[in-house]
Amino acid sequence: MAKKYAALLRGVNVGGSKKVPMAQLRSVLEGLGHGDVQTYLQSGNAVFSSAQQDPVALARELEAAVEAHFGFPVRCLVVDGAYLRAVADACPFPSAELEGRQLHATFFSEQPGAERFAAIDPAAYLPEEYRLGDRVLYLYAPNGLGRSKLAEALAKPAVIKGIDATTRNWNTVAKLVELTQG
Repeated sequence: MAKKYAALLRGVNVGGSKKVPMAQLRSVLEGLGHGDVQTYLQSGNAVFSSAQQDPVALARELEAAVEAHFGFPVRCLVVDGAYLRAVADACPFPSAELEGRQLHATFFSEQPGAERFAAIDPAAYLPEEYRLGDRVLYLYAPNGLGRSKLAEALAKPAVIKGIDATTRNWNTVAKLVELTQG
């Protein structure tokens, strides 16, 4: 039975480096035997269906295919539609009341322990806030990610070392939930 997945490629098409045209990414995914392939925006978001039930294996397969096709490594996270729906449903911030640029989800390849965040004093970054979820970090940044001092602190190697992480704004999260349902 085929399942719907979202592939989140890290750091592509940003600032002119690691160019991954979405039409070519669709071809790579189709070449791997996946169906119903769609891309969303130019920032490395793809949706596909696959009979494969292991998202980690799908991610490693896609990483190898992307490197073979484009000539550079790209870390990928693959998550299924049920997980994306659970992330959206568990959002601790009022997502319906916020602009998409104010709310972000950082997806992790594994659950980070709370000790990784111990050196971050939440009060020092107010009104910005974050909450940990299931392999996801929710970030409320009222002035956007580009101006967020909390986002800088959360992205430091001491916090995320050894874990693959990639961030999407809430508009993208909502669209990926929609595209992976059914």
